[in-house]
Amino acid sequence: MPASNPTASREPATAPADNPSGPGGLPAANGAPDAGGEMLSPGALDAMTRAAAIALAGATDLDALAAVRSAHVDGRSAPLALARRALGGLPREERAEAGRRHNEAAAAVRAAYDTRLAELTAERDARVLVAERVDVTLPAEHDPRGARHPITAITDHLIDVFVAMGYEVAEGPEIEHDWFNFEALNFLPDHPARAAQDTLYVDPPGSGLVLRTHTSPVQIRALLERSLPVYLVGPGRTYRNDAVDATHSPVFSQIEGLAVDEGITMADLRGTLEVYARALFGDGLATRLRPHFFPFTEPSAELDVQCFACRGDGDRQPCRVCSSEGWIEAGGCGMVDPNVLRACGVDPERYSGFAFGMGLERAAMVRHGIHEIRDFVDADVRFGAAFGIGG
Repeated sequence: MPASNPTASREPATAPADNPSGPGGLPAANGAPDAGGEMLSPGALDAMTRAAAIALAGATDLDALAAVRSAHVDGRSAPLALARRALGGLPREERAEAGRRHNEAAAAVRAAYDTRLAELTAERDARVLVAERVDVTLPAEHDPRGARHPITAITDHLIDVFVAMGYEVAEGPEIEHDWFNFEALNFLPDHPARAAQDTLYVDPPGSGLVLRTHTSPVQIRALLERSLPVYLVGPGRTYRNDAVDATHSPVFSQIEGLAVDEGITMADLRGTLEVYARALFGDGLATRLRPHFFPFTEPSAELDVQCFACRGDGDRQPCRVCSSEGWIEAGGCGMVDPNVLRACGVDPERYSGFAFGMGLERAAMVRHGIHEIRDFVDADVRFGAAFGIGG
């Protein structure tokens, strides 16, 4: 048999690839020995630049542009990034020229990216301006309007009622002298109201100053300062040495009325209180006067107003407003005691008068169904709005 050719069995079954390439037909950086040179050839770099330009032009929004940037501009697998890494495999004498060509291609791609970024950003901004445009000719939006405090609202309402009847508004200091707060109002020296457990005295001890326990001192000051006749209404804060609970507070508001003239009678007081009751609780409600005692009036009475919720009708009870009594206690009143008139230099033989007073928190609680006096001082701006007392 003829001798076999030992070299024939060692020939490869397939021929090697003529042009190993990377992604997109570009030369691979780790292929044949001259693959790095092929990636950095002018034709390869031009191809990379054109591919990047086409991809950039095809990006329709900023999100798509971000993906193109990673794939063609400065991502780790971008063709230009692979070509840059291939520079190290070139002979020393070829690196400078290849590096220059690579830098030019990279600069061109970066410029194309910056241009497309500016275009897409401008398009995005234009869309936002259209979608979120504001008509500057429309009235400006304002913060929601607040609401007056219920005590302020009811005070202003009652003042308007009495001013319409010819009364003047008078005010006085909240730190009062004992003489105005008690003595001129016919309080005896041993009256319980003058005790420290009821009244807040102002230091130093013996100064004779107190936080006024009612607004009645305004009446004394008015009689001393004004010429007769006097018709006035005096709202203000008052102070008592009370613990805070659902119906008591050491600080509360009152409104007082005073009329001193010739010929004033209890009938005038009754008519005035009828107007007050209608203004506060509405028309058609009966009123009554219950005998009572106050040091500064004689005779004295408590004003009761028929309950506006149940009107005393047993079929509409139990009633939360009046505790099913059918009547609401609205305040104290009476004819001015002659001793009070004398203390102010007014002749009780010629002049007579009536006075009345009421707690505004209590009136507001009854009128609006408020169960906690503490709600008035909790500083919640929503409190007044909840009762529709706006403006």
